[in-house]
Formats: sequence, structure tokens, C-alpha cells
Amino acid sequence: MREGLDWLGRAPETRPSLLVRGLARVFRFIVFGVLRLRHERLGSENVPPTGGYIVVGAVHRGWMDPFLIMNALPLEPRVWFLGSGPSAFSARWREWLLHRLGGMLPVWRGGVGVDQHVASARAVIVAGGVFVLIPEGGVAGPADRLAPFRFGSALIALRTGAPILPIAIVGSAELYIGRRLATRVLTQTTAAELLGSDWPAGGRLPEPGSRAELDLAHRLTNRFAELLGPAVAELYPRTVDPPGRPRRLRGLTWLFLARPRDAR
Repeated sequence: MREGLDWLGRAPETRPSLLVRGLARVFRFIVFGVLRLRHERLGSENVPPTGGYIVVGAVHRGWMDPFLIMNALPLEPRVWFLGSGPSAFSARWREWLLHRLGGMLPVWRGGVGVDQHVASARAVIVAGGVFVLIPEGGVAGPADRLAPFRFGSALIALRTGAPILPIAIVGSAELYIGRRLATRVLTQTTAAELLGSDWPAGGRLPEPGSRAELDLAHRLTNRFAELLGPAVAELYPRTVDPPGRPRRLRGLTWLFLARPRDAR
């Protein structure tokens, strides 16, 4: 299956079209107006004034997480995600719509490898957009702490050399009317700053695909977790509702996800 820029077939846009702007307003009206989901956005002062950076976000527990990231950032420059092709393209019309709207570059398990995704990230960053990486990869895991991070996000961060904006996300593991959600944008950083003394002397990165590069990517992955783990743990209590609070329309949780057997 075609992935990334090969699937998109055009340069990634950094300015939202009128259609995208209109749909964003409708979505926000439905989600935050009709359904009354409450999104507490913290750390807005840390959002860079221009694009050309990578977002590293966690935790990823539901379909709302990409929308929470977009709601925590300006509509322009556009935000682009690596997304699961099998999940997003469950119907032909959904693939057509996502291709028309943009904002997603698909990934297929066992696909072409990291080089294609590095190229996608570079294209977004060079154009002045925002490229989002979610190191957990899937939505499985506890609601209040990190699941294990995959190292592919760190490889992309290393090879692009782009600034990194960490964002903590909590609350999406279960959705219902009036659900509290929260994000916190942390201070922008770089791979060199996160790695500290582990950064290669002279700033010369290892050869792509080498054992040394993989080792460095694993170290950077650990730094991502060390940075975001405490932020998630601190943020989570702000989204916990009292046990007796009504949880109406809980089916929202599985609106765009396959419902596991034990949740049926």
C-alpha cells in the first residue's frame, strides 16, 4: 500500500483551506458545544509563533487525541500526523475525504520503512508546518501513565533535526457528555538538549541505519518518556470526574475505534 507523501501525491499544505476552516468550526461546535466536552489547554505560552517543528505527544488513548493536539495549537500552520492506514481507511469514502482534506500521512504495518516517514516529516517541516509524532503508536495502555514508547519517532526527530514541542494529553480513554480533557504544552526543546552528554561529540550523527543510530534513538526515546511521563501524571487528576457523575453517551469512546470484546 502507498504511504506518506507517495499516497498524498502533493506537497503538504501549511495553510488550511476554506473547507478545512469550516469543518474545524463545525467540529468544535459539535464536540465542545453540543457534546460539552471540556478541554483545558495549558502551556499556550510555549507554542512557537511559527511552524517548522515536531510535536511529540502522549498519552494516546483514543480518537480524540489528534483533535486535542490540533485544538491546543493554532489552526495555521497546519498540523500533519502519521496515521494508521488500516484504521483511517476502513471505508473508501474516508480515504477519499482524508486525501482531499490533508493533515494525515498514512502508515501501514510492515510498510516501506522509516525513510518514507522521514521524508514526509521533512516535507512538512520545510514547508513551515507542524509534524506530529505519537511514540506509543496505538491507543492501548493505562489512562494515567505512559505505555512503552516505540523508537521510530526518535529516529525521525534525529534525522530531521527539527525543534521538538512536547505535549501531554489526558482524558480521552473514556468519552461521554461533559467529559473533562486536558493538554499541557511543554517548553520547546531539541534532540541535542534532551540527550545532553549522550549527544555525539561535535554534533556528528551516526550513519542512518547503523547500530549507533539505533542506540541513540533508544536513548532519545527514553528522554521523551522521562519528560512526558511526569507531565501526564500531574495532568491526569484534572480530568477525573467523581464516581457518581452521569456518564451519558459513553459510546462516543468508540466512535472511530474498534470496540474491544470486553467493552461490549
